[in-house]
Amino acid sequence: MARIGLFFGTSTGKTRKVAKMIRKQLGEDTAEAPLNVNRTTPEDFAQYEFLILGTPTLGDGLLPGLSADCEDESWEEFLPKLEDTDFSGKTIALFGLGDQIGYADEFLDGMIALYDFFSERGARIVGAWPTEGYEFEHSEAVVDDKFVGLALDLDNQSGLTEERVKTWLAQIAPDFDLV
Repeated sequence: MARIGLFFGTSTGKTRKVAKMIRKQLGEDTAEAPLNVNRTTPEDFAQYEFLILGTPTLGDGLLPGLSADCEDESWEEFLPKLEDTDFSGKTIALFGLGDQIGYADEFLDGMIALYDFFSERGARIVGAWPTEGYEFEHSEAVVDDKFVGLALDLDNQSGLTEERVKTWLAQIAPDFDLV
């Protein structure tokens, strides 16, 4: 079994694409194949000490799920299944996808929902990412002048995605005992 669990929610498949890119850069022996949260269980989460979790932000700052007009269940429906889970001793890194131009007032707001949920349950969240290089008005996902995880905009800055992922993975490597 690989050491890192890689889970994502999605509505268009873009978050899945990034999750696959992350796994490819980490290697198959290090990270499990990415799993959509609508195809997993709380027990799947529990087996990993290290987790990388991804989400897009939909509409007015929503996590993907049925109330955000997704065709399938996603984070919105999965998180309640984890309500009573203690994540103490787990290290979690987040990545989020958003559109900084089209949704400049809620850029990556979905990522803060994951940050709050898992940190409230004892997880150590790593992988804060600088806000420089982005043009947005507001983001709930900015804490202490940094995004709470890797910020990606495949709509307006897709050409920067692969290098940002590579840089971020190098940044979180010590927290995931990869060095």
